[in-house]
Amino acid sequence: MRVIETEIPAVKRVVPKRHGDERGWFSEVFRVDQLAEGGITAAFVQDNQSFSAPAGTLRGLHFQTPPAAQAKLVRVLAGAILDVAVDIRHGSQTFGRYVAVCLDAVSGEQLFVPHGFAHGFCTLEANTMVAYKVDAYYSPANDRSIAWNDPDIDIDWPVSEAEAILSAKDKVAPRLASLERLF
Repeated sequence: MRVIETEIPAVKRVVPKRHGDERGWFSEVFRVDQLAEGGITAAFVQDNQSFSAPAGTLRGLHFQTPPAAQAKLVRVLAGAILDVAVDIRHGSQTFGRYVAVCLDAVSGEQLFVPHGFAHGFCTLEANTMVAYKVDAYYSPANDRSIAWNDPDIDIDWPVSEAEAILSAKDKVAPRLASLERLF
């Protein structure tokens, strides 16, 4: 398993090694020791899974506030996504910047999203299933979001505003500029 820093070093790509033969392949997708060697020491407590039937489903940008902030380890079980982590740590040199990585079931690559980042993804294929570990339980009182299409962040999504399939919550999420100092 390789842990690779992205252009924002706190966000990391995790690339499990695959062992294959004529039957298919085998991979260790979660190893605490190897993740720790790569700087990921989150103690994950909950697994989440989502299924999106149509391509163009956009979920995000979501985060939880302290003391229930969540780090996430995201992977795709079926299909493909553009996975995005936005730095919402006030005072950070990369505040408002983002990392975008294509994740798919074929490669098995994962993305680690630390505390202080909003997270979202857009499905690139129909029938996409995403699984992610979090290091804090879901807390409705701490659940927040920022606008997926905030022009100050300017994420290069693979869908237009007219094409994006959104939840009611994501359609009305506030802009980053209105975010209070949380991290």
